[in-house]
Amino acid sequence: ICAAAPHIPFLFCTHLCFPVSVQCELQTVGAIMAEYAVGPLISMLKDKVSSYLLERYKVMDGMEEQCEILERKLPAILNIIEDAEEQGAYRSGVSAWLKALKKVACEANDIFDEFKYEVLRRDAKDKGHYKKLGFDIVSLFPAHSPIIFRYRMGKKLRRIVRIIEVLFTEMNELGLKHLQQAPPSKQWRSTDSIILDSEKDIVSRSRDEEKKKIVSILVNQASDRDLIVLPIVGMGGLGKTTFAQLVYNDPAIKEYFQLRRWCCVSDDFDVVKIANSICQDSESDRDKALQNLQNEVSGKRYLIVLDDVWNEDADKWKKLRTCLKHCGKGSAVLTTTRNEKVAQSMKMCVDYSHNLEKLHKVFLKEIFENRAFCSQKIDASEISNMVEQILHRCGGSPLAAKAFGSMLSTKTSIKEWTDVLTRSNSCNEKTDTLLILKLSYEDLPLHLKQCFAFCAVFPKDYEIDVEILIQLWMAHDFIPLKEDDNLEKVGREIFDELTWRSFFQDVKQTPPQREQSELRSRTVCKIHDLMHDVALCVMGKDCLTIVGRPNQKELLSAGPARHLFLSSRVIGTLLDDHLKKQSPALQTLLYTYIRPLGPVPHLSKYSHLRALQLFELRKLPLRPRHLQHLRYLDLSNNELIKELPKEISVLYNLQTLKVCNCKRLCRLPKDMKYMTNLRHLYASGCTSLECMPPDLGQLTSLQTLTYFVVGSGPGCSTIRELCGLNLGGELELSCLEYVTEEHAKASSLGNKEELTHLSLKWSDDSIEELDQHRNVLDALKPHAALEFLGIYSYRGTAFPTWMTSHTFLQHLTELHLDGCTMCEQFPQFGQFKALEVLVLKRLNRLQILCGSNSSAAFPALKDLRIENLEIFEGWVATEQEESTFPLLENVRIENCPKLTTLPEATRLKVLELEEDKPQLSLSILKSRYMSYLSELFLSVCDTEATPTPKIDQDPEVSLSRMVLTGCSFLFPSSPLQPAVGVWKWFGQLVRLDIDSCDTLISWPEEELRSLVSLKILVIKNCSELIGLAEVKGCCTRGSLPNLTELAIVHCVNLTELFVLPPSLTSLTLEECHSVEFILGQGDATASSEHCNDLASNNMPEQSPPPKVNPLLCLKYLIIQSCNKIRSVPGPLDTLTNLNIGDCSGLESLDSLGDLPLLQALSLVDCKNLASVPGSNGNYSALEKIMIRYCPAINMRPLYGHLQRRCNSLEYKDLSHAGSSNPIKGPKLWEPKSWKYVIPRQWPVY
Repeated sequence: ICAAAPHIPFLFCTHLCFPVSVQCELQTVGAIMAEYAVGPLISMLKDKVSSYLLERYKVMDGMEEQCEILERKLPAILNIIEDAEEQGAYRSGVSAWLKALKKVACEANDIFDEFKYEVLRRDAKDKGHYKKLGFDIVSLFPAHSPIIFRYRMGKKLRRIVRIIEVLFTEMNELGLKHLQQAPPSKQWRSTDSIILDSEKDIVSRSRDEEKKKIVSILVNQASDRDLIVLPIVGMGGLGKTTFAQLVYNDPAIKEYFQLRRWCCVSDDFDVVKIANSICQDSESDRDKALQNLQNEVSGKRYLIVLDDVWNEDADKWKKLRTCLKHCGKGSAVLTTTRNEKVAQSMKMCVDYSHNLEKLHKVFLKEIFENRAFCSQKIDASEISNMVEQILHRCGGSPLAAKAFGSMLSTKTSIKEWTDVLTRSNSCNEKTDTLLILKLSYEDLPLHLKQCFAFCAVFPKDYEIDVEILIQLWMAHDFIPLKEDDNLEKVGREIFDELTWRSFFQDVKQTPPQREQSELRSRTVCKIHDLMHDVALCVMGKDCLTIVGRPNQKELLSAGPARHLFLSSRVIGTLLDDHLKKQSPALQTLLYTYIRPLGPVPHLSKYSHLRALQLFELRKLPLRPRHLQHLRYLDLSNNELIKELPKEISVLYNLQTLKVCNCKRLCRLPKDMKYMTNLRHLYASGCTSLECMPPDLGQLTSLQTLTYFVVGSGPGCSTIRELCGLNLGGELELSCLEYVTEEHAKASSLGNKEELTHLSLKWSDDSIEELDQHRNVLDALKPHAALEFLGIYSYRGTAFPTWMTSHTFLQHLTELHLDGCTMCEQFPQFGQFKALEVLVLKRLNRLQILCGSNSSAAFPALKDLRIENLEIFEGWVATEQEESTFPLLENVRIENCPKLTTLPEATRLKVLELEEDKPQLSLSILKSRYMSYLSELFLSVCDTEATPTPKIDQDPEVSLSRMVLTGCSFLFPSSPLQPAVGVWKWFGQLVRLDIDSCDTLISWPEEELRSLVSLKILVIKNCSELIGLAEVKGCCTRGSLPNLTELAIVHCVNLTELFVLPPSLTSLTLEECHSVEFILGQGDATASSEHCNDLASNNMPEQSPPPKVNPLLCLKYLIIQSCNKIRSVPGPLDTLTNLNIGDCSGLESLDSLGDLPLLQALSLVDCKNLASVPGSNGNYSALEKIMIRYCPAINMRPLYGHLQRRCNSLEYKDLSHAGSSNPIKGPKLWEPKSWKYVIPRQWPVY
């Protein structure tokens, strides 16, 4: 979800699509909660009716009577809404009344938003906005004439008032009455972390015996078995996930298992998603993801937790289990589920599942009282009986106890406690937990109900960005605003209270995604699946969540929706057609897949949109006059657009605009100053932006501005425009060479205490006076609370005093200095005691990290990167270097020619070295670092072969990954020389990359023989590599016994490969122009015992062929720009992905056989290829196909097979199959392709 979303199967998250085992529970609860969204809507409408904004320009002249009626009726309706919602569960008349009220409330809210927009529009018009846009607004849009507007809106409002008056009359006839409700308490705010820690301790104590039992099974009883699967079964809210976490984090488990992975599964048992979670990857292709999973677990003793499993499809589990079986002895899968049937189908090598016991009442009482009595005292003797009844209602569920306790913590009298207990009497053994959560929801203030219920739009187990969530709440006016309140602050308080009440969980900080130009970490959270069920019951069909490819049947069952979340690679016209018919009042449209396949949505049809997130489009389908209600607009990661429509400045209601990483975006609309409601402008990564629009300082509501580029010409905002803006979060100031000292001082950065992350950039080629740089930097002094500081291409000879002060930046956790080439005096970096990340690049005059007069300790530093420091020669000037870097884990050193030593860091895990001569690289091989490094990256440019001398020690090396670029010293300079001795250390190496090594002439047989654990081998840009060494002969069979992935790229002189092991599942050959044979010229026979079970289980039974292909395990074959290859060995019955391009010598692929498992086929620019592979089969598994520029190919057999199932294909492109590549010119000198000069027109389907 946060990175590109993987393509996963279709999933609808509406109330219709819960697992069967909880359908009846949700129907019961859903009936009670079906119209719970009405109260918040009425409350919101009441506030809008009395808004002072509507009086500002008298936009409601002539409609005073209607407003007065609404001001009287709405509070009265709001008073009885709680009673109506309760009775609606069992009185059909009240339920129908609520539905009618909900419909008219939505319409009325839109109408009052139109009034508000008209206020803002007239204000902008008075300031001359429309003249600057170049058109007369009244002549083009007569509806904006005050007379026509008043007539049109008056007609709408009178209709609304008539309906509400009828409903008001019916309300009295139905006998609905006012139920007194206690005001909400704020006491939750002061006790959050203490209570959570206490609850963890309670749960740990309460489950200790059960935990010991499970740990014993996993560590002792399972040690002699290849794989066991142990399900943990229990009802919802019983604490299965928490219990699994206790087991997962037990010290004995951590010590026993080599690999531990946690995967939250939930409703959709998607093997791709699960495989990616275990591999910590984002692979979208199913078979590639499964192959990665097999590689990840192969030979290791692992523990994998599959949390919250609902899947009853045994075939899905078998496919995943097949990959998981490639493990070391003693491996285990721990699953949690509510469904005993699921547990029975999954358990393996155990006699029974573990049924989690209900939490003992003693511990349940501790959890409840920690919440209920956190900040108030009630006489225990008076309520002891009630507490016992409440604990009985909780049914052993800690989640229910937390929810009940949080709810009662706001009740200050015995009567209120009694009322809650009375309302809980409808609980029964089957639905008690859900109904308790329903009561917890019911107890929320109206605005909290609305905020939480909206979260139903997100998929289950979705990681929600809290900042975005609050902005979406704001977009829908869910956050009530009082005078002098800050919307974002109130939104955060709402989130914190909902978290305290257990509606949100797993709140954590995620590191910034620097590839997305982020400077700050993000706060994310999840929703417990039972709480998500509650939200879905509240919202009903108002929310539609689609993950994967939509289909017609499920879209028709979904009905109309107001909020849509879509994460799908393939959109198609189906969804757009559905929305036009079913969801004309769509308010939220979130496309989270960056580059999907499908048409542009017709946004002009959705004039009620308040929040919109779009995927990458060349032309934005935005017509601002249709989007008057829009508050949230996210166009990020669009690398096609160069500018936004200038009319976007008429979106006067817009609060949040995101254009992050729109790398070709040159300018923002020049009239943005009229967008006075804009609060957040995210533009990080817009590297082509030339300047900021003029008068940006007029956007006085602006609180977030992530990127400000200073322009040199007229019509650009200067940095002084920041003066009156109360900015927070992160800010990058670019092109500071155009800033004067006066403007820098006027920006008043020091007054912006909410600004925690600051990046200051000059251009590399700036030529202004050096003193100007220092004066500007001095004037840009930030607030002392700064956490991140980056300074780039600064040309001053020294840093200002605010940077060198020993007391100023004491909260700084990350510091980047890059391109400060003229600077001679630097801060004493050891003075920043909170510093965790230090990046120093292109500091030509930096000699030492810490001088003798400063503290040499970096107590918090974890990440150190130094690059291109010409005279840098040491770390600290003192001799006490041992304790300098106690927490350092990652080090990167690039081009520091005078540096001869590495930092003393006993926790170092990842080391990257890039240098001309193998100075530091040789020293690392001789050091104790080799015993605790997990990843090593070495790049040595020296082309002269200097083999590593013999090293006496034989350290215990645990390297799992090594990348070598150049590094001639690690290979013998001729085949007659022995292998370099260090290779025998790398028996645990899993991945090896070799790049640009000119010493490598033949396949390094002896070196490879030592790599018994290697799974991934990548060789690229080795121009001297030819093939097998004649002196040593062929590589013996058995080399690289666990290799699964091999990639050879741009080895132009390579003629043959080594003998490929039978374990290979993925083979890539690119730009290897001299290769003729894939298998080499040696023996092509091998056993298939290493083939994975997934392949063998899907192969039809048949008599064995006379000759066995050693690549029977191969699933992925990619061949690009290998012109001498004429055929590919086969058959390859396990192949799932075939990608061949620019192979002019290839004539036939018939040897591949029927390809029964083929899912993706791509053939591009193979001018002599005569036939499509697998044409004798039926392509039953095919999902994606692309054939282009193969003029000699016969397409008829393929089309004959696909005609019957064309609609089931996820992607197809056959439009240029029989054409010659137009880029490469005419092919008249090639007789085979003459008849295809005129492309054949294959039927379009």
